[in-house]
Amino acid sequence: MTETTAANGTPCAIVTGATSGIGAAIASALAAEGYALLLVGRREAAGQAMADKFRAQGVEAAFHAADLSDTTAPEAVVQAANAAFGRVDVLINNAGILIQGTAEDTTDADWNRVMDINLNSVFRLSRAVLPALRAQGGGAIVNIASDWALVGAKGALAYAVSKAAVAQLTRCMALDHAHEGIRVNAVCPGDTDTPMLAAGLTGAARAQRVAEYGAAIPMGRIGTPEDIAGVAAFLVSDAARYMTGTLIPVDGGASAD
Repeated sequence: MTETTAANGTPCAIVTGATSGIGAAIASALAAEGYALLLVGRREAAGQAMADKFRAQGVEAAFHAADLSDTTAPEAVVQAANAAFGRVDVLINNAGILIQGTAEDTTDADWNRVMDINLNSVFRLSRAVLPALRAQGGGAIVNIASDWALVGAKGALAYAVSKAAVAQLTRCMALDHAHEGIRVNAVCPGDTDTPMLAAGLTGAARAQRVAEYGAAIPMGRIGTPEDIAGVAAFLVSDAARYMTGTLIPVDGGASAD
């Protein structure tokens, strides 16, 4: 269990981008640790099916459909968690999009869309959840950034800049709220086997591209969603109770190379 468990019920975690990839793996990891889950995403059918699956396993779970680029969405997400479970203990800011391109290739619309989802929604949802975390005497926010928040990236300008900003948001919020028992950390994944990776490729073409990515990583493979989920679950656990403001690369050594 976690440091945020209190006498008034099961601890609740909000997970954004929860219906596939890293978000789904994090939700499963937190369910195994005894959390109630508010799953947040845009794909309602997939989200409801996922919540049903968790409930069939005895896990308290609900789905809330939201486009996090909507400035009203964060308050609605927190309200949904409070309505379903009466509390919030953990926020996992995982939702994100990747639009590739150099500065010349990136339109204003592309730039704004990436910033709205990858950065602005993280800021707004983190801000919105603070009163609920205080009500529990503290809690944990984990932002899913990228190893491109730590090193330069080629051909993914908007994405890399948005994730670097998430890294700085993590540090600043950690300092602002440490005295309240609210810890803010970030996981920085490298190439991970999710639908976002090698988007548009299928079958043998995708397998070849994934193998090429893996060959360039010191550990010889790309990450799995479970690799990332394990670190996120650690960061919200009591084992990480003295950690805040950290950026943890989970990239097979790529950012150290």
